[in-house]
Amino acid sequence: MACASCSTKDGGSPKGCKNNGTCGTDSCNKLTVFDWLSNMSLPNGEKPFSWVEVRYKNGRKEYYNNTENLTLSIGDLVATQAATGHDIGMVTLTGELVRVQMKRKNIKENAKDALKIYRKANQKDIDIWSAARDKEEPMKVKARQFAIDLKLQMKISDIEFQGDASKATFYYTAEERVDFRELIKVFAREFRTRIEMRQVGFRQEAARLGGIGSCGRELCCSTWLTDFRSVSTSAARYQQLSLNPQKLAGQCGKLKCCLNYELDTYLDALKSFPKTDVKLYTEKGTAVCQKTDIFKGHMWFAYEGEWMNWHKITTTQANEIIAVNKQKKKVASLEMYALEIAEEDTKEVFENVVGQDSLTRFDNPKRNVKRKSNKRRSGQGNRTQKPNRTVTNGKDETSNKRATPNKTTAKNKRRKNNKRKPQNTKNVEK
Repeated sequence: MACASCSTKDGGSPKGCKNNGTCGTDSCNKLTVFDWLSNMSLPNGEKPFSWVEVRYKNGRKEYYNNTENLTLSIGDLVATQAATGHDIGMVTLTGELVRVQMKRKNIKENAKDALKIYRKANQKDIDIWSAARDKEEPMKVKARQFAIDLKLQMKISDIEFQGDASKATFYYTAEERVDFRELIKVFAREFRTRIEMRQVGFRQEAARLGGIGSCGRELCCSTWLTDFRSVSTSAARYQQLSLNPQKLAGQCGKLKCCLNYELDTYLDALKSFPKTDVKLYTEKGTAVCQKTDIFKGHMWFAYEGEWMNWHKITTTQANEIIAVNKQKKKVASLEMYALEIAEEDTKEVFENVVGQDSLTRFDNPKRNVKRKSNKRRSGQGNRTQKPNRTVTNGKDETSNKRATPNKTTAKNKRRKNNKRKPQNTKNVEK
């Protein structure tokens, strides 16, 4: 995600906030909320909301009470209260929208254990925080090696230091319960800091690390999706998708969250469809459903014993036949309904009123039309050339002799030259 002011210049450096990707307005970060109430003034006598949203590494957000009444704006680095010591984070949201976010996440304003903001971060706090952040990547490499040496079935995905560098939180994923007591001892002895192990799910791991999905865009969980709803294979069945786990799974190894986006629309469309296991009884035979088209509202049926011949009808026609069958009556055949659809398909439903080109204009390949060359090549077949003009005594005389190929004339000249050369050499020797 990026704001409009961060478009790059010719040299490659971003303009606008000029923070090289870390936007001062916080619109280039993960899970950003746009403050559409920032330009609106409060009514007379109304105090601004005292709570502030603060973001940490990889989109982790917490809410703090601004008890000191500091003048904070989006992008300010602040020192916040922690269980022990203090932490450094960036302000991402202020004002009335914080109240809405807290209500959505069930965070109470009058909680006794509410955390607060100490002050704005000074240069010393920022130096300690940045030095601790630089240690995270080499520590992650060593931590993974220690877990492999102890033969623990776990994966350490990320490490996050506290702002005062007094504690390091290790995020890991595991399919089963892991006894990491010995691992914590190794970490404490090697890294000389307090260790906290926190297990996250595979979806949360993908949200923290980020990446590019199969659609070519950034992962939804790392950009805007905050809640993870359960996804089942029935969502793929309703949308008539192939049950291929390689195509349906995302980078987290679970089913893609986007399978739920259009599921409600498909369920509404399927309400008008009869069940696929319902058979249609006609005088010609019993028909069984073979295929459905949700977008166009069509269904394909085949008679028992004639599985290769499919007949296309609409959902309304199928419901009419089912209603007739419930009265213990049979329809003549499916062909009479299929003919009506065939006549409708021949009509042009859409007209090109805008003047746009057809979408199928590139489906048929173009024919290779070779241009006829004006110059005729000499020596091809027995083609006749234009008559040669010769001028003798002021009169033009034309000869309609056929031109011999260039190759034969060249060979004849070589033969004549070869015959003459030895005669000349004999005369010279004599």
